Amino acid sequence: MSAVLDTPLLSVRKLTHRYGSRVACRDISFDLHPGEVLAIVGESGSGKSTLLNCLSGGLPVERGVAFYRDRKGLAHDLGSLQEQDRRHLARTEWGFVRQNPRDGLRMRVSAGGNIGEPLMMVGARHYGDIRALAGDWLARVEIDPARLDDSPASFSGGMQQRLQIARNLVTAPRLVFMDEPTGGLDVSVQARLLDLLRALVADLGLAVLIVTHDLAVARLLSHRVLVMQGGDVIETGLTDQVLDDPQAPYTQLLVSSILEG
Repeated sequence: MSAVLDTPLLSVRKLTHRYGSRVACRDISFDLHPGEVLAIVGESGSGKSTLLNCLSGGLPVERGVAFYRDRKGLAHDLGSLQEQDRRHLARTEWGFVRQNPRDGLRMRVSAGGNIGEPLMMVGARHYGDIRALAGDWLARVEIDPARLDDSPASFSGGMQQRLQIARNLVTAPRLVFMDEPTGGLDVSVQARLLDLLRALVADLGLAVLIVTHDLAVARLLSHRVLVMQGGDVIETGLTDQVLDDPQAPYTQLLVSSILEG
């Protein structure tokens, strides 16, 4: 690896968040490098979504530190980031693919408008260029460009999720947060979406932090996996290594439940 790739994009040290007296995340530490996909796995209530929201700005970093390094090489302390600076990073450097695509789309805006809006937020002004790029991205996420002016409400759930992905990736972010991106979809739709995500992540060289309870999703998309239980990281390592030879009893249970299913 080059020195640039050796420098973490995201560095987290002893991050902790509580809900009242309950600790949702406790002393979480890891690095995420450019082009790397890290899956955070665990059952519901394990703390994985809380961790994702602390890093993406939805929840405060109560204790510990998290630094994000931007395109210029400047390190931003996510725990003390001003709201306007967080919004700037969210527009220019980050993406966030939510489980329910309706939470990540403007449902009253056309499909093309949903893709074009982020471009306008980063300075694009030429209508023809914006519309052409929106059409290109519809095709890239396997939606007929002829549906550029259609409402997202007329799309299936899988198409809405692909539209949300296009909306997030059109501005070429460096880091993408994903919260159960295949959750709630039929198995056949999930498989198609996972193939699309894997191709886009590889083509664009994205760094991804993905939360999932589905170990098959983690295996297909991620380089490394971080297993959480009760707010703690109980095992971490290369994805195939952890899933093929789990060391923690809880991870063994997760893997065996998939095999038995």
